[in-house]
Amino acid sequence: MNGHPLVWLDNGATTQKPRQVIETLAGFYGSANSNIHRGAHTMAREATEAYEAGRAAVAQFLGAASPDDIVFVRGTTEGINLVAQTWGRANLGPGDDILVPVLEHHSNIVPWQLIAKETRARVVPVPLQPDGQIDLDAYADLLSMRTQLVAVSQASNVLGTVPPVREMTALAHRYGAKVLVDGAQAVAHFPVDVQDLDADFYVFSGHKLFAPTGIGALYAKPEVMRNMAPWQGGGNMIESVDFTRTTYAPVPHLLEAGTGHISGVVGLLSALNWLTSFDRDAIAAYETSLMAYAQQALATVPGLELLGSAPDRIAVLTFTLAGHEPSTIADWLDRDGIAIRAGHHCAQPALAHYGLESAARASLALYNTSEEVDKLVASLHRLQQAA
Repeated sequence: MNGHPLVWLDNGATTQKPRQVIETLAGFYGSANSNIHRGAHTMAREATEAYEAGRAAVAQFLGAASPDDIVFVRGTTEGINLVAQTWGRANLGPGDDILVPVLEHHSNIVPWQLIAKETRARVVPVPLQPDGQIDLDAYADLLSMRTQLVAVSQASNVLGTVPPVREMTALAHRYGAKVLVDGAQAVAHFPVDVQDLDADFYVFSGHKLFAPTGIGALYAKPEVMRNMAPWQGGGNMIESVDFTRTTYAPVPHLLEAGTGHISGVVGLLSALNWLTSFDRDAIAAYETSLMAYAQQALATVPGLELLGSAPDRIAVLTFTLAGHEPSTIADWLDRDGIAIRAGHHCAQPALAHYGLESAARASLALYNTSEEVDKLVASLHRLQQAA
């Protein structure tokens, strides 16, 4: 990249894909391409088997009780919108509260604002502490019998904060509220067990998990999913159609209108097989060690300030550099083949907590190394010296 070996530190935006995933996608399109569920020929059966094997793999990966608890979606954003427009429309009304921490990505804020406006509910922000943790005392105070939903990320894309989701969920359930967990930034970094979390909904995107873009999954508790109405109508989600009466397929197919992203599911299955071939706890330990190394190294750069210092966090390093706009920092690093992100990171309320509109972000993954961190730090030193 620009004459340098690529240093990919934009994993929070999307991960690079293992060779196995790329080869699986090429193999599917080269020799196994077919639509699913409705075909009677061999390739249709094999494609259907692969698609449903992907559903089973996602269920196992998340610790769900059954593949039937998994709905395929385009990604985290579509999964959240699906919940808002199905469960939300049926269960929210005037005076109801939706609690959303200031920490959240826009995709876990805007859908709730849209459905709140429609149902006359209200979105209530949960404040942060100075170190980037959710203010749990404020959270407890905001919960009430009016609270119908808590929407919280399991890991922040801008501060790296990992909230105590299990404890927050248990507290919300005391008031009869449902809990949606945004796992987009969590699933690639540490093991997830939706039953242990007791989450009512859990969503993630494949492309943040070494899988293709345009594929993700929504988990819902079976008793919750059974009461969700169709979101979109069309093929695949019906049993029979007549102009006088249409009957629907059971969940999860009820919520999967039309032809799904078949190759995306095949690629997701390959990515999950690749990721779970490693010791997940060892991955988490390695990334934590690499993050600590990066924090110490970045501290040597004059004028650099890291945002957030929550004790439990993933390897996300968002920072400002005195005298330089985030976009200038990213452009400088790009000349050295180093890819980071600059801007508001679709988390403007979280940045506003620090009095900022934008920042630079380096986000690490299991394939990053200390040598790559050294290149990042050396380039930032050169930027400061050139100023």
